[in-house]
Amino acid sequence: MKKYLREIEVAGCILAVIGIVCAVVWGATFGGWLCGVGLFLMLVVFLYKALHWKEYERENKQYILIILLTIAILLFQMLTRK
Repeated sequence: MKKYLREIEVAGCILAVIGIVCAVVWGATFGGWLCGVGLFLMLVVFLYKALHWKEYERENKQYILIILLTIAILLFQMLTRK
């Protein structure tokens, strides 16, 4: 698992960004699903790194901020949608 963390992380970030762009710019409903899958992949990596906190402390703090920011953007998008 450890050797695939970077690939899973990049895939999650790419899917989250594509989902946010689709949801915010074009108002596409499937953008939320893409972002959700990306967040799930990022959550898997975060949980693995959280179990090994001493080794990944700096990355974990960054992940917390990224995940909270992405969730806030999605909630804002959902609340402002008519």
